[in-house]
Amino acid sequence: MTELDEDDGGDFAAVAYREEDFWDLYLLPVALTQDFKGLLHALRQQPSISGAIGLLAIGDDFFVVVRVYGDDVSVFLSDVTASVDWQVARDVLEYLDISVPDDEDLDQVLPAGDMSVLADLGLDEMELGALAGDLDLYPDEVLASIAERIGFHQAFQRAVDSMG
Repeated sequence: MTELDEDDGGDFAAVAYREEDFWDLYLLPVALTQDFKGLLHALRQQPSISGAIGLLAIGDDFFVVVRVYGDDVSVFLSDVTASVDWQVARDVLEYLDISVPDDEDLDQVLPAGDMSVLADLGLDEMELGALAGDLDLYPDEVLASIAERIGFHQAFQRAVDSMG
């Protein structure tokens, strides 16, 4: 099944950023769930003392965390196998200069990108890897857990609740 067969029901894109000691988060247009370059552009527009954090959830399949801090961009994709079915995951792999996996490599979920994307904010590589590998959690649940660990869970929950 591909994104062309799905509705946007569980898909969302959000940006989180910190102003002084307070985090804010708001939803981005759902079209950015299918437009990685557009997501990067939107994140670059956010002023923040610790950079803008983009959170992308695609249905039940995978999530992406992007951090833009000045000219530096760090990207984490929860599952490289998503690139077989989803163009946005292929775009992330292309950005990371990683090939789409072959058929024989599709038997396990493996993350790609910068595992330390949020380490300075309190979510180390081991925790992010464990969250990405937990197949019992949906992408939105993983992102909620990330939001809680970093400190913007209330803003995250308000934004997600506003989706209806």
